[in-house]
Amino acid sequence: MGHAINAKDGIYLALAERLNRNPVGAPVNETLMGILHSLYTETEALVGSKFPLIPMTLDRIASITGIQGEELQAILEGMAGKGLLVDIPRRNTCYYILAPMVVGFFEYTFMRTRDEANLKELAELFEKYFHSPEVLKEFSGTADTKLMRTLVYENLIPVAIDTEVLSYERASQIIQESGGGAISFCACRHKAAHLGKACGAPLEVCTSLGAASEWIIRRELGKQATVEDLLDVLDKTQEFGLVHTCDNVLNQPAFLCHCCGCCCSLLRPVVATGNNRLGNTHPSNFVPVMDLEQCTSCGICADRCPVHAITLCNQGDNKDVPVVNDNVCIGCGVCSSVCPAGSRTMSRKSALHVPPKNGRELSAQISREKGKH
Repeated sequence: MGHAINAKDGIYLALAERLNRNPVGAPVNETLMGILHSLYTETEALVGSKFPLIPMTLDRIASITGIQGEELQAILEGMAGKGLLVDIPRRNTCYYILAPMVVGFFEYTFMRTRDEANLKELAELFEKYFHSPEVLKEFSGTADTKLMRTLVYENLIPVAIDTEVLSYERASQIIQESGGGAISFCACRHKAAHLGKACGAPLEVCTSLGAASEWIIRRELGKQATVEDLLDVLDKTQEFGLVHTCDNVLNQPAFLCHCCGCCCSLLRPVVATGNNRLGNTHPSNFVPVMDLEQCTSCGICADRCPVHAITLCNQGDNKDVPVVNDNVCIGCGVCSSVCPAGSRTMSRKSALHVPPKNGRELSAQISREKGKH
């Protein structure tokens, strides 16, 4: 980092290096150090730097940190309260795991509405950090397997293949199988609001499911929601033309996001680079197709595409035709849903993306592709 490191800086640097070992890491630079100094006390940084990649019990943490009993319990409770670690009650004990940056303490920081953190300062730091070339590469550009995946608007699934589309491809079925969850602030749009760049899309729509939602509720980062509540959010966000994304896993996704191209850290790299391989959400199993005879060349689909994958091109007959760039399109269905002429439909790809079975397999696959072991 270009300067002498004192003992305190060394503790924070050790924490940064530990965070960078995650499958989706956190490249170390000056901006990251500013974020960590804002979020972690020196003692919390010391404890966090000692965490392995797997969950640990209190006794195990005590043995590797040298901090014992009630003192350690209070430190861990403070970290969990800030979303810096996740505490997982299991049978007669509790396991602790250090939260990564994404999905992790970035989201948990901006899900909060309390005032104990300087959210404007943190918003500026995270915005700068997310735009660092090494961070963009780590988050999106060094693995074929993405952290999240895109879910097509279900009402656009052709009737002829409806029975072939599996539950993991349907946002509504993911919600129904979860039995309910929690609703929180969208971290990305909340961050944008603190930067004075709010886009007007709904804020309180971030959905967590299963065990993740139980932790979110317990830590007061969201409110409990029924299946019906979550399906209402799904409908509401589709009306706004937001992109449905979830964990890139086959079974029991923990988070269901409703993303805009202007604020969302998953989609902004796609917009900036014009390359869907450089976002952090895998495209859905669907692509838009168009009936040229029905198209009125209104351009609404191009205006509303959240990743700017559509341009109007003159075909030589004095008619501008919307053309989809397959290298940018994520198969969300927004363009088809807003077409007033009904000229766009969604067609299922011949080669389907089948995600890793669960979070453990997802992390292992990303790690292998990045050469992290």
